[in-house]
Amino acid sequence: MSAQARPDPAALQAQVSGSSFYAAMRLMPKAERAAMFAIYTYCRLVDDIADDGTRPRPVRATELNRWRVDLGALYAGRPAGRATFLAPAVRDFGLRQADFLAVIDGMDMDVAADLRAPDRATLDLYCDRVASAVGRLSTRVFGMPEAPGLELAHQLGRALQLTNILRDLDEDAAIGRLYLPRELLAGAGIATTEPIVAVGDPRVDGVCRALAAEALAHFAAADRVLRSRPPGRLLAPRLMSAVYQTILRDMLARGWAPPRQRVRIGKPRLLWLVLRCSVFG
Repeated sequence: MSAQARPDPAALQAQVSGSSFYAAMRLMPKAERAAMFAIYTYCRLVDDIADDGTRPRPVRATELNRWRVDLGALYAGRPAGRATFLAPAVRDFGLRQADFLAVIDGMDMDVAADLRAPDRATLDLYCDRVASAVGRLSTRVFGMPEAPGLELAHQLGRALQLTNILRDLDEDAAIGRLYLPRELLAGAGIATTEPIVAVGDPRVDGVCRALAAEALAHFAAADRVLRSRPPGRLLAPRLMSAVYQTILRDMLARGWAPPRQRVRIGKPRLLWLVLRCSVFG
């Protein structure tokens, strides 16, 4: 295993500390917290491969395929190489290989070619792989039954990913990516798929507001699942929903007309959201 591939728990904890994800993890019992951190570590490692613009695409594709091989070994009970650290979470919570592989498939979409104004079907597939698949892993750690767990993973995964897309417009454009759906861009009269040009067009505000409305609909559907109180440890997904809805509403208040400033949740607001979710559910 290369030094780059070896998980560094201290470095990863430093990277995530202070985030809403870390706050949500700290609310969980020890075994569940360890499993969620393993899932986060896995996602971080494969995402770093996809985003490593210093290496050629074929090299990154090979690195992702090595993860597929190691996951196959893990689930076959053989020495699992870099995937060994996932073994306790897989064993304790019945995490599915297909969901780990779906995350890699999502990273592969970024490695094969930079996504630029994907059509609706492609964007939805991407969201399922990079976000809802993580949700499917997570809801098993939360101890949710199958049906509400899958529904929550679908709805909250889409909501979180669309919010991230809206939040990261400029950062993604700087590395040649544009995740806004081409149908919305075309409807606003933006014909280009050149990321910097598209996000620099004032009409992108209308595109983003339309996509934000879709994200809010997914949040509402996810919140309906949570309000139905299915069995499971639901505080963490409640907090993630509350935090990201706050971010999305802040962006809606500011708008997306350039120049934009990245919206952030400060520690006082994060602590208030933790308290609100803990007390009121």
